[in-house]
Amino acid sequence: MRLSERQIIEQDELIDVLLRANTIRLGIHNDPFPYVVPLSFGFEECNGQVAIFTHGAEDGLKHTLLDKNNHVCVEADIFHRYVQTAVGITTEYESVIGFGTAEAVHGAEVIKGLDLICAHSGYQGYVYDATALPKMRVYKILLSSITGKRRFVTSY
Repeated sequence: MRLSERQIIEQDELIDVLLRANTIRLGIHNDPFPYVVPLSFGFEECNGQVAIFTHGAEDGLKHTLLDKNNHVCVEADIFHRYVQTAVGITTEYESVIGFGTAEAVHGAEVIKGLDLICAHSGYQGYVYDATALPKMRVYKILLSSITGKRRFVTSY
């Protein structure tokens, strides 16, 4: 990272950014261009490893691409505001980027993933329509690495 003073190093601070972010962007391999899609998400941390859960309809480009190559990049950010400084305009923000693999989950892990997504979205305890479950796919993205960055303007 070019500006190391902006790097978020502590795992609990990276998790805090994820807790406060409302959307992730999922980067998937495609040819000739990458495919990026914004998604609602939930996550858990277990023994220092972050697992992000997403869901979607049972078919679509996202699924086709993940079936071909499940190595992904995820990004989440929090925009705070634009700030004018003596040298220009900048942004106050916090962000995380992670790399990992996405796997479709089945059985009880589908409900676990949906529970985490709903809780993160403010709907903890939501009761699912049983007829909707077979029409969706839930993915667990195990991150092998995660980094973060933030910027707050300290002087104007």
